Amino acid sequence: MAEEEANKPQTQPQPQPQTVSEPAVPSLPPVKESDSAKEDSPNGVVQAPPSTVQKVADPPAKNNSKDSVDRDSALARVVTEKRLALIKAWEDNEKTKVDNKAYKKHSAVGLWEDSKKASVEAQLKKIEEKLEKKKAQYVEKKKNKIAGIHQLAEEKRATVEAQRKEEFLKIEETASKFRASGYTPRRFLACFSA
Repeated sequence: MAEEEANKPQTQPQPQPQTVSEPAVPSLPPVKESDSAKEDSPNGVVQAPPSTVQKVADPPAKNNSKDSVDRDSALARVVTEKRLALIKAWEDNEKTKVDNKAYKKHSAVGLWEDSKKASVEAQLKKIEEKLEKKKAQYVEKKKNKIAGIHQLAEEKRATVEAQRKEEFLKIEETASKFRASGYTPRRFLACFSA
């Protein structure tokens, strides 16, 4: 019968929740295990119990306090986990707020940068247009100057050519006079005369 009692599951009534600050339960003297409570090993050999093994029976008040301590520790664990979960949720919420704020600032900086770039590029384009206009004016002035120089050069060439033709005419007239009179010019023959 002792084996049957040892194999029966022990059912205990649910204790009422108690505070953690319970007075300590006095310890009971150790109870020795009886040979009838031992189970046979799977291969059928009965093992001898060690001589110093003793089992302490828990009084019902101790089980109740142990259950209440377990319940209190579980409740404290749940409260701690809840608190940690709330802290984690708050932390995630604050990080999300910071991320959103930073994203808005990045967007604002990007818009500011784009507007400033567009403004500077518009100014640059205006300056380039002015420079192109001035360049066109300078190019036109220089081309006009080159055309004027070319015209003056043509006039000078024409003058030189006219003078050459005039001098040729004079030389031809003088040569015809020399031919008609039979006179030889001295300058030309001066180097040949002795």
